[in-house]
Order: sequence, then C-alpha cells, then structure tokens
Amino acid sequence: MTYRPEIDGLRAIAVLPVIFFHAGFEIFRGGFIGVDIFFVISGYLITLLLVNDMQDNSFSILTFYERRARRLLPALFLVMLACIPFAWLWMLPDALENFGQSLVANSFFANNVLLYLTSGYWDLHSEFKPLLHTWSLAVEEQFYLFFPLFLVCVWSLGTRKILWIVILLSVISLLLSEWGWRNDPDANFYLAPTRAWELLIGSITAIFVINHGIKKNDFLSIIGFLAILLSIFLFNEDTPFPSLYTLIPVIGTSLIIVFSGKGSILAKFLSLKLFVGMGLISYSAYLWHQPFFAFSKIFSTTEVSILIKLLIILCVIIISFFSWKYVEKPFRNRNKTSRSFIGFVVFFGISFFSIFGYFLHSSNGVPTRIFTETEFQRSNHEFKSYQASFFIDDYKIEQPTEVSLAIIGDSYAADISHIFMLHRPDVKHILLKLDNKQSSSAESLCKDGLIEELKSRGIKSIIISYDDGYNISCISSIIKKIEFNNMQILFIGTKNFGNNLNWLARKSKNKRAQLCQRPSQKFLDIENDDLTNIPQKNYLSFMSLNGDISCIPITNSKGELISSDRYHLTYAGTEFFGSLFFKDRNLINMLSD
Repeated sequence: MTYRPEIDGLRAIAVLPVIFFHAGFEIFRGGFIGVDIFFVISGYLITLLLVNDMQDNSFSILTFYERRARRLLPALFLVMLACIPFAWLWMLPDALENFGQSLVANSFFANNVLLYLTSGYWDLHSEFKPLLHTWSLAVEEQFYLFFPLFLVCVWSLGTRKILWIVILLSVISLLLSEWGWRNDPDANFYLAPTRAWELLIGSITAIFVINHGIKKNDFLSIIGFLAILLSIFLFNEDTPFPSLYTLIPVIGTSLIIVFSGKGSILAKFLSLKLFVGMGLISYSAYLWHQPFFAFSKIFSTTEVSILIKLLIILCVIIISFFSWKYVEKPFRNRNKTSRSFIGFVVFFGISFFSIFGYFLHSSNGVPTRIFTETEFQRSNHEFKSYQASFFIDDYKIEQPTEVSLAIIGDSYAADISHIFMLHRPDVKHILLKLDNKQSSSAESLCKDGLIEELKSRGIKSIIISYDDGYNISCISSIIKKIEFNNMQILFIGTKNFGNNLNWLARKSKNKRAQLCQRPSQKFLDIENDDLTNIPQKNYLSFMSLNGDISCIPITNSKGELISSDRYHLTYAGTEFFGSLFFKDRNLINMLSD
C-alpha cells in the first residue's frame, strides 16, 4: 500500500479541530466533526489493507487483529495508566466511580456503550471525564472486529457485488441515524449501528480507488476541503449528529482522498511538513488531549483561562510526539516488539484495568480516601437508598391515600421529594419522574391530559422541577389550566453548585466547613430566563434560598458535601436546604391552602 503524505496531513486537519473544540474555543464549535473525518480515513485504510491482502491470498484474521492491537492499544493503555494517579488524588467518589467504569469499558472496547447508558456527550459533567473521547475508539474497534469477518464471508462474490452490499449497508445505517437523532439522540451519537455508515463510506472510497485509482482534480478536492471547513465553523451542539448533515464532512473527506492525487494543489498543501508531522502524532494527540483538559478542569476552582488552555495544547503536542516515537512506533515494529510480547501487554492491560476499574466501581469511588466512614454514610450511601426507594416511573401512578401534592420533573424533582420526605413527612405527595426519552420538558403538561388525571385523583397542588429551566412556550397555558381546575402550581428554579467540586477532594476535613462558590454562568442565565417567563407568585428560586446567589453553599458546618456532582443534593444537602426551603413565601402559601 503506497504511502500518501496527504492522508497524514488530513489526519492533522481532523485532530486539531477536536482539540480546540474540547478546549472550549467557540470558533471551533463544530470541531467534533474531526472524529467523522477519522472514521472515513479508518474505513478507507482498513479496507485497502484487507482487500490487498485478500487479493494476494495473504489475509490472516489473527495477523489483522495483531496489527490493530499494535496500532491502538499500547498508547491507549499508557494514557489510561497515566490518568489513574490524578483521578485517585483529585476526584470525588462519584467521579472516581465513573472513571473506574470507563476503565472497564475501555478494556472491552465498549466505552461508547457505557457513555450511552450513563450520560450524553453534551452534558456539562462530561467535560470532567478524562476518557470521554475514547467512545470513538470503541466504535472503530467494533468495526474492526466485524468488518473483516464480513469481507471473508462475501469475498467470493467479487468486489463489484461487495461494493453494492457495502453501499446498501451504508444507506441502512444512515437512515437509522436519521431515525436515531429524532428518537434517541444519545444512542445515535455513541453507538456503532448509526456510525457505521461513516466508516463504510471510507470502505466505498477504498474500493473506488482500487478499481479506478487516485485522481487529480483540484476543483473536487478543494470542494471537499471547503466542506470540512464549513462543518467545523458552522456546526454546533444543536446540529443533529450523526444525520444527513454529517454527509457534508464525510463526503468532503472522501473527495479529498480520491481527488487529491500527486501534484494537486490540496495534496501539496496537506503534504507540508507541519501537517504531516501533526498527522503522524494525531492518534497520540487525540488520546492525550481530553485527559489534559479534563484534569485541568477537575483541579481548578474556576474556569480555565485561555492562556492555560493554549499551554495545555502545547503540552499535548509535545507529549504526543514522545508517545508516538517511544510507544506507537516501537510497538508497531515487529522487529522490535514480538507477537508474544504484544500479546502479554494486551492481556496484562485488559486484566489490570478491568480489575482495578471494577474495584473503583464496586467501592463507590473509594470514599475513605476523603471522608471518614460516618461522614460518607451520611453524604452518599444513606442518600442513595433514600432516593431509590421513591421513584415512580412514567405516568403509572400508584397513589397512596390522602395525597394532594404531585412533584413532577426529572432527577431535580427527586431532590425536592427528598426534602419533603425529610423535613415535612406530614405533607404526603407523589413523585412523577419523567425521563429524557419520555419528556424532559414541562410542555408535556400541555399535551397529555396529566393535569386532568391528577385532579381526578384529588391532587390540588403541583410542583415542577427540571434541570434546564422553563424557557418554553406553554408556561402561561399551564398556569391557566391549573387555575381553571382550581389547583396550584409552583416552578422550582434550577440549582447548581459551581463549575467544579472535585477540588474539595484535595482539602482536609477541617478546611472543608462552610465553603461556597459561584454557580455556573449557564445556570445564572437559566435563572434569569425563568424569572422573565414565570409569574413571581408561581416561582421558587432555589439558588436564592440562602440569600446570596453569588456564593452558593457547597459544604455544611461539618464539612459534609451538599452536592457530590454540582447538581443534585446529598443527604447532608437535603438536610441543609430543607430548613431554608420551607421558609419560601410562595411555598408557604401553597401548603397552607
């Protein structure tokens, strides 16, 4: 397979926007499409390799998997290993528990599945996950696992028929992604079935090149390059992804691969030493950048400055060079690293990370690193059991007798329920917890007759609490409907305990008492929007309960955490805010009627 320096240059174009995107530079708000460029390149190169080996009758599935292991795992294992001491020293128990889960998931090439089950890519807490970005490696590894077996099964049909089968599979996967972003966005983003078409476009590109060769066409190759640039600077988190929009950078990448033949303007540009050098270390750069950014945010009590971000990027490039030179290259060289040794590294790595990761998971993030046993029982375990016993899913209301209050929303509503249970057990209520797949918005109250259903069951008051505020069209409609039915409604403002709480892990208990910090600006903006959209008599500002919205308490007088994740209350937090909660005038009026 002939070396093409412009492909390495294209890798640089893929990795740099991802790095700047994760650094938080707004101009690169579509930088996440660099992953899609990598998918196309990977599909292209892997298909070239497989088809060439099969045509030469030299294909071996064991040799193929060995090559992939040499290429991907040593550098990945090094990054995972390097993350462990910083995670141990700097993370709170909940964060460390999740980190342990990611170690296990990465050991079995399934971090994309874990992230789908536990969070979304755009969730704020995702930026504190050192191994967040390895979801894309899992997608590629799953592709590498099955695509060679697929080719072996259909090879006798010939490349022409194989091409049409791959095209059909690509179309099915693309249509599935179009359905997915509308119905299950997290699954659509993370899972292989809706991402496979991007890798398969690379396969189609490879088969075209095998049959027709690489072309030189400045117009089409530059069009492809412009398509990538437009995606980087125009796409954002609101762009459905993957979807038909993703065709823009994906087809653009394919055009560059096919039409930037030797001597073309774009091939000369991408073959510049600066781009080729960055492309050679692009895999290591991709691996290292997210841990650097995540741990810088975990360590800091405030937003990381632009200067620090630029210094981090410089450090990432430097360490990536050494990672490429002293880890990637030696392990890929069979003359320097035997098959038996790479097998030992893979076996030891998978065993160590899965066992250690399971330990972090099963021990709930080893809280005794930070808390005394008594303190942790109060701020974590007791709260979890307290919470889990009270969820009522969907609208299947198993209503106890003599209940006049319904608390509706997501996990924030569960916090309100806990406050009632601890401080006002005399006020019987039901909790309707709506998950994201059902509804994450109070607009559901406008559409499905839930208010009428609750009234028929004797409910007189409704409290609504969501994590992202109430900037929706039907607030006035909800209030009118409630008042028409002679009921009362109270919207609880969102809550947030700052940019990061993990820095508390570095403080001794006697220095953790009565600390506070400023909420994230996003949540202050949400609060302002709520105050604009909701009548004052129907709103309770959670972040104003303590009287100073500029500095929200994060520990109580005993040094116990009020929140372990910046959003939800611990048991200690339920105790702390409960006494303030029931002093709110609007809530007093609701409960007294």
